[in-house]
Amino acid sequence: MKETVVSGIRSTGKLHLGNYYGALNNFVKMQHEYNCFFFIADLHSLTTHPTPEHLNRTVREVVVEYLAAGIDPEQSTIYVQSDVPEVAELYLYMNMNAYLGELERATAFKDKVRANPDNVNAGLLTYPVLMACDILIHHGTKVPVGKDQEQHLEMTRTFGNRFNRLYNVEYFKEAFAFSYSDKLVKIPGLDGNGKMGKSNGEASCVYLSDSPEAIRKKVMRAVSDAGPTEMNQIKPEPIQNLFDLMKVVSTSDTLQHFEDLYNKCEIRYGDFKKQLAEDMVLATEPVRSRIQEISNDDEYVKKVIRMGAEKAHESAAKTIKEVREIIGIKKLY
Repeated sequence: MKETVVSGIRSTGKLHLGNYYGALNNFVKMQHEYNCFFFIADLHSLTTHPTPEHLNRTVREVVVEYLAAGIDPEQSTIYVQSDVPEVAELYLYMNMNAYLGELERATAFKDKVRANPDNVNAGLLTYPVLMACDILIHHGTKVPVGKDQEQHLEMTRTFGNRFNRLYNVEYFKEAFAFSYSDKLVKIPGLDGNGKMGKSNGEASCVYLSDSPEAIRKKVMRAVSDAGPTEMNQIKPEPIQNLFDLMKVVSTSDTLQHFEDLYNKCEIRYGDFKKQLAEDMVLATEPVRSRIQEISNDDEYVKKVIRMGAEKAHESAAKTIKEVREIIGIKKLY
């Protein structure tokens, strides 16, 4: 029996280089060795109250970009979270065994409260419960997550084990963080701070669907400085970020060439950024072309979504049937 991998991406907008090199590349490799469920987390997105039009559009965009990146719907289960109502039902049951104190202590929740004090809704508070149900519904044991999600994964184990103890069963398995690659890839943003992310704004992200012109414009505007003043000096964070991006999309010879120029205080950032932009355009071209091609084939996209919903429902329905029996929820007629 293959172990089950579960991972989801919130439908809050287009996927970027960070998603691609940090997650999607590994998803494509995983699907041949594991039983993979890759979902679009539209229910999670509701905590920020997207408009119906935006929600519907971004869900489809993520499905298309999953496919364009190489996830095979015959090998993996690609589905939309809301197409599997069993997830919401399990969420209800697990909420009965999740306690206010532990939910309020979650780091991500406290961060959200500080960032958006006017939108502290119950969905934000119970976000770890819904995430746990996404995993538990398919009995996932391997979950590709970043460091910022490890506490949520620990809570998933807590909720699953608490259910087992409460009903004196050994039903839910424990899920652990999983990286297919020994070397984790961190993709920095173009704004000079931290990793690439949609929350940092359009200018910080290079999207997989960006046109070559858009990529060039964004890279040329990336944060830099006046240049090195000493031989072999340590690079400040914004410059190191640009070199880290080049390490991912360019050849080792190209990277070494600009490393040498920097160390000799001879680097010209205009030339450096032009090279980085062209290498990004080249690296994203296969996916960008596929995005356009797949997006235009509406029947194929619908077929993939239907097929994924059926496969995910089959797995989830079995879990819910068994959970109801364990809890004692049975029809009396």
